[in-house]
Amino acid sequence: MPFVAVRDLNIYYEIRGTGPRLLIISWTGGDLRRSPSFFDMPIARHFEMLAFDQRGLGQTSKPDIPYTMADYAADADALLDAVGWNRCLVMGISFGGMVAQEFALRYPQRVERLVLACTSSGGAGGASYPLHELAELPIENYVRRTLELSDTRRDEVWQTANPERFQSLIEMTLSGMQIGADEPGRQSGARRQLEARIGHDTFDRLPTLSIPVFICGGWYDGIATPDNLKALQAQIPKARMELFKGGHLFFLQDPKAFERISVFLLGESDR
Repeated sequence: MPFVAVRDLNIYYEIRGTGPRLLIISWTGGDLRRSPSFFDMPIARHFEMLAFDQRGLGQTSKPDIPYTMADYAADADALLDAVGWNRCLVMGISFGGMVAQEFALRYPQRVERLVLACTSSGGAGGASYPLHELAELPIENYVRRTLELSDTRRDEVWQTANPERFQSLIEMTLSGMQIGADEPGRQSGARRQLEARIGHDTFDRLPTLSIPVFICGGWYDGIATPDNLKALQAQIPKARMELFKGGHLFFLQDPKAFERISVFLLGESDR
């Protein structure tokens, strides 16, 4: 299996596909063993994609020390060195979008184009929902609440009208969370990632970005709301923004999402 030693970590990563090089930075709790992975999604047809388990998650090392957003950005920078990528396209999703902002600000020479999906800047631009406040809930309650937040259409009225569909979503989410559940450091690593989000704030630095940026998300996202995305766009020179028919996982809900993201990353929207 592809592991590489960088900084204080042993990082698990995968590279697949052909085309322009694209670094994918994943969300809260991201684990490449969960399905569907990025490599199963339509975007994989167009790029040579590099995805990895971030510190504290999946099969990557889980040191029980405080993590910072600067750590996550430096991890990505070191991984690119390790695999021999000098410069690439970058897409960050949710928590990964926070890391991608920090990465692009600290290592601008690495980034050709940047997609920020269902994410936020922190600071004056507003923070994503404080998921760390839910961390102590019983696991099923945590899943219920995150499913409600991830798509605001799943309110009590909808749940009452669609009990089997909601229960199916709960069971599918719980099943995915069981992957690696008994591995050492799993709980502390997940907690450390949530804690790192608290200090995320790129807002005042975003105007220094000079690369093409595409901001995207879902109309019904209660975690990284449309207002979060509008604040990002207002702060990044010439950034484009588009909202899709979905919630926090809009890219799985609206078939147009990955089409539009791919068009941007390939530079076809500039023609």
